[in-house]
Amino acid sequence: MNRAGRTVVITGGASGMGAASARVFSNLGDQVFVVDRNADGAAAVAAEIGGRAIAGDVADSAFCASTIDAVAAEFGSIDVLVNAAGVIHRAGGLGTDDDAWARVMSVNVNGVFFMCRAALSHMVVAQHGAIVNFGSIWGGIGSAGVAAYCASKGAVHQLTKALALDHATDGIRINAVAPGEVNTPMLASERDHAPSAADLQDLADATIPMKRLAAPEEIAEVVAFLASDGASYMTGSIVPVDAGYTAR
Repeated sequence: MNRAGRTVVITGGASGMGAASARVFSNLGDQVFVVDRNADGAAAVAAEIGGRAIAGDVADSAFCASTIDAVAAEFGSIDVLVNAAGVIHRAGGLGTDDDAWARVMSVNVNGVFFMCRAALSHMVVAQHGAIVNFGSIWGGIGSAGVAAYCASKGAVHQLTKALALDHATDGIRINAVAPGEVNTPMLASERDHAPSAADLQDLADATIPMKRLAAPEEIAEVVAFLASDGASYMTGSIVPVDAGYTAR
């Protein structure tokens, strides 16, 4: 299902689902570049998996272009891009000021676009490549209290579909995962208090048909599949990985 030795770039790779994805691809024998604005976290994951760390903010288009160009110059191609970097702001519309809105959009939407555009410039020449973007169940069904995040993930879903159609005959496949509730640092972030294990289980019991949170590795395995030859007839797909949350 996978060709070993691919060149894989993963944003948001310092923690959570990005780090889990980095481990999965490394275990498959790929050369993994861990991109994150958390330089220490990226370096730690890269050291663990024998990959490379690149520190920077995907909201910066120049950083995205120079990162992809440097990797392509060294390895000749970008085989896989995983856009896992993301931020959340837990507020409704009235509680979202201009700066909060702009930051969520700059990372979750602009960062995905900038990285895709940079990678596609090389993938089109090679007539080969796979991109997996991180959407969310909230990009499709919405949720109260996270207006900017929902809007940003809806945009990622549509961007994924549009770019997939743009490059359907270029040997490039572009898909997205839409995770449900996953036990990551983001799940606990921007709350009034850090949720306890009991709090998280209460959340799972109340909202998730399988009555448990996902482990980051469970999402990463789907990411790896979408980037593999086993998904050769998939492009423009938004794949829910949500324990049945959106099946209702």
